[in-house]
Amino acid sequence: MTSPRLLRAADNLVAESFAVAPGESVLITGDYSTEMRLLDTVAGSVARAGGMPLVALAPTLPYQGGLSDPYVGDSLKAAAVESDVWLDFCFPYHAGSGVHAAAMERRRTRYCLLALSSAETFERLYGCVDFAAMLEFNIALAEYFDQAKGEALRFTCPRGTEVSLKLDKMKLARKGICKDPGMYTVPGTQSFYPVMESVTGRIVIQALFDEYYRALREPITIEAEGGIRGFTGGATEDRISFERALRRSGGGRGYGNFIHFTFGFHPAAMLTQRQFIEDIRVPGSNAIGMGLPWWEPGGGENHPDGIVLDQSVWIGDSQIVDGGSFVGPEHLRTLYDAMSRRLD
Repeated sequence: MTSPRLLRAADNLVAESFAVAPGESVLITGDYSTEMRLLDTVAGSVARAGGMPLVALAPTLPYQGGLSDPYVGDSLKAAAVESDVWLDFCFPYHAGSGVHAAAMERRRTRYCLLALSSAETFERLYGCVDFAAMLEFNIALAEYFDQAKGEALRFTCPRGTEVSLKLDKMKLARKGICKDPGMYTVPGTQSFYPVMESVTGRIVIQALFDEYYRALREPITIEAEGGIRGFTGGATEDRISFERALRRSGGGRGYGNFIHFTFGFHPAAMLTQRQFIEDIRVPGSNAIGMGLPWWEPGGGENHPDGIVLDQSVWIGDSQIVDGGSFVGPEHLRTLYDAMSRRLD
């Protein structure tokens, strides 16, 4: 029997977030790691909304982005460009790939990068909070970062992270209802973007998604001076795969740059060490994208993401996060408190 929380989560995604309308074609992609009860429940929600679901299962992709292109069949490409909504549960995911680019260029598809295989994770992210209140905070936080363009930002963590940067303009706007064609992500985290040459300091990551996602046996310390200057630490296998991913995603420009940083704040998220999308939404997490920016030619192809935990953040002289806890400013704190109550 499907739990009430899973049903609520599916309805929040399908009806509240993507406003699926009668007659819309909805593609739901999963891989062999995705739980069938998750895909079935989401498909059922689409059908109740009057949409026409199609569930497509394929082997797990070896890479995300353009490196996955040789592993994607023509049948999925055809379905993606002719869908009104594409809910992508695959991990690695299709965003940044040729089929994703074709769907975005077609200007029909509303694509959601879900990239999670666990029904329990999906329940927590979409079904265990006041969804409308969380979206309201998420949108207000995105606007706050956008208005802070040009200001200095600093973040730290207990493991030794100490980074300063200048904020650039936002690249993706967070929206309440995903009604326009384009790319969307799971609420509960907010990216902020650096002026790339301004990033300086050191970043200590405790988890890593390069060719696969895992907690690190030994933290890796990344040295930043504009771009990525080098790294130390980590277990042997992690150093090898991380360097390979950095050089691949750097596009022949060494290790590349820092593409984005993030602020995770989802009140129901748990640190699973298995579900990347949930872990980067744990309060105090910071998912750091590295390589070439996805908005530049050749960018976004399997760029690695490292995770900092328990971060503290300052914009100018104002602290907004203290060891993972949101502490201000006041108008955002009111919205944060309103969305922090967890639902049964």
